[in-house]
Order: sequence, then structure tokens, then C-alpha cells
Amino acid sequence: MGDPKKKHKRYTTPKRPYDVSNLSEELKLVGTYGLRNKRELWRIRTELSTLRRRGRETLSLDPIERAEKEKAMIRKLHILGLVDERATLEDILSLGIENLLERRLQTVLYRRGMAKTLFQARQLITHGHIAISGTKVRSPSYKVTRADETNLDYSESSPLAIKEHPLRLEVSLTEMTGGKQPE
Repeated sequence: MGDPKKKHKRYTTPKRPYDVSNLSEELKLVGTYGLRNKRELWRIRTELSTLRRRGRETLSLDPIERAEKEKAMIRKLHILGLVDERATLEDILSLGIENLLERRLQTVLYRRGMAKTLFQARQLITHGHIAISGTKVRSPSYKVTRADETNLDYSESSPLAIKEHPLRLEVSLTEMTGGKQPE
């Protein structure tokens, strides 16, 4: 069980740490999603393997238990925005690491056009400029649910809450020009 005062790892490292193809894939994902380090990627990969393991365990249950657990699991993943409400266990087993990475606050913020880059999105979050339902969220790895997605906005105490803020104008201008800087 362990000592409650000591922190424990929430991730598992790769079995072959120096596998070239695995290293290049990890590096590409870290750059694509603006992760700070590979530990963030490993944490999400562990979360995905846990989800898939639970899905496989549910497949092996008798039909009555399976239906209950499958329904509960799909409901939870639907709230997180990972699957459709009419999904099946096969849909859960086919989830990829990109599906989980797309639900991170940092990525959602960038995809909505509230930041120019993933790294700027991370900075806005850690500096307390982003709020969900009026509550500041300072964790870029926060999993955004479907309900949270509609309530995502700049924090009231942030200078970015003003629509005429230069950064917001610059981001909207970048959006209108299709990602190209005006000359």
C-alpha cells in the first residue's frame, strides 16, 4: 500500500527505453502536443493502457455484468468526450493516445484559437489566465469534459478578459489570416 506521505509514480516507463522507433514516436508526440517532458506522455500512455485493460476485463464477464459495466464505462468516457454515447467496447479498445491528448486543456485551448501556439496555451494556463466555470485552472494536463468545454474562458482577474487586449487581437488576427503573420 505504501506510505501516504510519499508520492508514487503515476506512469510506467517504456520496456525498451532505447528503441529508436519508440523514441522518435515519443519525440514527435511531445512536440506535436506541446508536452513538457516524456513523463507527461508516459502518464497518458499508462492511463490509456488502464482504460483498455478494463475494457478487455469487461469483455470476459458474463453478459449481465458485462452490460452494466460496459454502460457505466461508456457513460464515463462519453462525459470525458472520448467516445460517442452509442459506443461499444470495441470503440474503447480502439482509442489511441492522440484521443487522450486532444482532451487536455492545453490542446483544447489551442484548438479553440485562444492561443497562438501550444506553448503559449501552456503558459496562459500556468500563469492563471484560464478559467473553467469561473474557477482558475493551472494544470495544462487537466482533462476537459464536454461540459467544461462550453464554460472555458479567460479568468476574470486576467488582463486577457478584456476583448481589446493586444494578445487577443493578435490571436484573432492570426486566425483570420489562416495562421500567417500579417506583413
